[in-house]
Amino acid sequence: MEQYQCKMNEQEKLTDLLSSQKFLTAAYNSYCCESATPAVRSSLFSILEDEHRIQEEIFNEMNTRGYYPLEKAEDTKLNAEKQKFAQKATV
Repeated sequence: MEQYQCKMNEQEKLTDLLSSQKFLTAAYNSYCCESATPAVRSSLFSILEDEHRIQEEIFNEMNTRGYYPLEKAEDTKLNAEKQKFAQKATV
């Protein structure tokens, strides 16, 4: 039987982990909305919070290593977007 080896570099592994965490948080969010009792909902919210924390840790690690670079938004662009949303909220 032929053996296959998956050779992922560090960035690919972290990207895969982040994608998996995004999937998990989306799933737990749905479960929270569809839970039958407050006790179940509370337990699921606790798990969801943990999953978000893990996702943040992976994201921060990727950002630190330069695998997920972010641009700092200019204040003028932020203010313009805030105004757009403020106008939509009043409509």
